[in-house]
Amino acid sequence: MLNALLLMIGSYFIAAMPFGYWTGKVAKGIDVREHGSGSTGATNVFRTVGKPAGVFVFFTDVFKGVIPVLIAKYMESHGCFTDLTMVPPEIMPAIVSVVCLIAHSKSIFLNWQGGKSAATGLGTLFALNPMGGLCTFVTWLTIMFVTKYVSVASIGAVALCGIYFWLLKSPPADVLYCFFGFVYVTYRHKSNIQRLLKGTEPKIGQKKAATESAEAK
Repeated sequence: MLNALLLMIGSYFIAAMPFGYWTGKVAKGIDVREHGSGSTGATNVFRTVGKPAGVFVFFTDVFKGVIPVLIAKYMESHGCFTDLTMVPPEIMPAIVSVVCLIAHSKSIFLNWQGGKSAATGLGTLFALNPMGGLCTFVTWLTIMFVTKYVSVASIGAVALCGIYFWLLKSPPADVLYCFFGFVYVTYRHKSNIQRLLKGTEPKIGQKKAATESAEAK
């Protein structure tokens, strides 16, 4: 029980690290929460700070999901959770994935604010099932290339990840996590959905001034 508790606490603090916020402060001296969409995620950093910063934040956010889940899988395979009585040890990677997803968007370092959890969620998928994560990532890239909307790509990709995991015969707990992720990430994108319905959601490649004007509406 203690191992599981320590792992969940450690996973929360890893996934809660606000690299988007820190990058904005270091690279440009701004609080990204006061610009664009107000998110600390890679997309808003890309638009408000610059492409290199956005790419850096994307990869750090992904690894915030990868590392804790890989640790959970290692610990589970080495019998570190045999003292658990309330939950089966094999579902600990999925539980840690949920912790990471929530931690990114509800960071203790930012007064319980954060990003949309899409990149960190993608990281958890890669750790749980690399092929399932790759299929989800390719789906995200495809939808983004076709629509030019990051939000549509994120929601569309996470909507399909549970199907990919089921087809790949992933453990039931991992498949259930995928469907939880779909609901959670979609909810986190509620402001994007509202802008999409209004026709004010900015596309990739839009000039920053136009983007900030659209996102402020």
